Amino acid sequence: MQSWRAPRWLRAPGPVGGNVQTLWPAVFSRHWHEPVPRLKGRRERWTTPDDDFIDVDWLAEPPTPQSPLLILFHGLEGSSRSHYAQAFGHWARGQGWGCAVPHFRGCSGELNLAPRAYHSGDYEEAGWILDRFAQAHPHGPRLAAGVSLGGNVLLRWAQEAGHEGRHQVRAVAAISAPLDLTAAGHTIRQGFNRLVYTRMFLSTMKPKALAKLERHPGLYDAQALRKARDLYDYDNAVTAKVFGFADAEDYWAQCSAGPRLGGLVGVPALVLNARNDPFIPGHSLPTPGQVSSWVTLWQPDEGGHVGFPGGAWPGHVGDLPQAVGAWLAQHLD
Repeated sequence: MQSWRAPRWLRAPGPVGGNVQTLWPAVFSRHWHEPVPRLKGRRERWTTPDDDFIDVDWLAEPPTPQSPLLILFHGLEGSSRSHYAQAFGHWARGQGWGCAVPHFRGCSGELNLAPRAYHSGDYEEAGWILDRFAQAHPHGPRLAAGVSLGGNVLLRWAQEAGHEGRHQVRAVAAISAPLDLTAAGHTIRQGFNRLVYTRMFLSTMKPKALAKLERHPGLYDAQALRKARDLYDYDNAVTAKVFGFADAEDYWAQCSAGPRLGGLVGVPALVLNARNDPFIPGHSLPTPGQVSSWVTLWQPDEGGHVGFPGGAWPGHVGDLPQAVGAWLAQHLD
């Protein structure tokens, strides 16, 4: 994947290439080399320790109790219907693996009960989820991947878990994770990013936050939420208030996985970031000297944000799960 190149028809210099390689796969590409049906899967609802719930979609059932299980943490406002989740689900089925997508609170199509939502460094919730999977699939090896926000959450969990993390999973992979939340947060506030990506995220985040405020009056300031025009404003108004951070900058500093990769031990970790990702600047990515020996860095020049499209027009997103899945499979023995 280090030498991965976009297909010629989606290759362009600078920010243009990063944006088309991000947007085209999410909107137009097939999930695999040939058209395949959308995976719906079986849904389970798990009760959380605070009497709330999370919904888990099994996109591929483990064929046997000893089969590998891939646990996929989705990105900001993602779900099991996201193009990358579908691609990983199809790949897992082809390998004879199980594949499950646990939804962060509020992302499964139903408003959650408790005030708590989710954020980029919520490693405690991730740890509880992985413990539940260890109970649900105790005899087969478990591996985990996280996409974008989910990748940062997963790395923060691995950093906190240390060697104990091997009881939950054999290895983890973070794909297009915003390792420096401050750098990514400020980059997505600017220019085209603000017009497209910020607007897309806030179009679902703000209505859900307002609906939660109706259920929990006084949780945060409604006027500040309505005025939010970017993720910095939103995190100041909502995330910081709900989770006890001083402000958005404090939240971003405490939850960034990148500066802590030098201390990650116990669980092998793949960290994949394209250098033309439109809202994760290349200068914010870690170098080999800044990470521990447990961390493998893949930083191809192309790929966009959770893009990595391949094949002839209209393209497919099969290259990503093939490469990441093969790396994870090395850690089964």
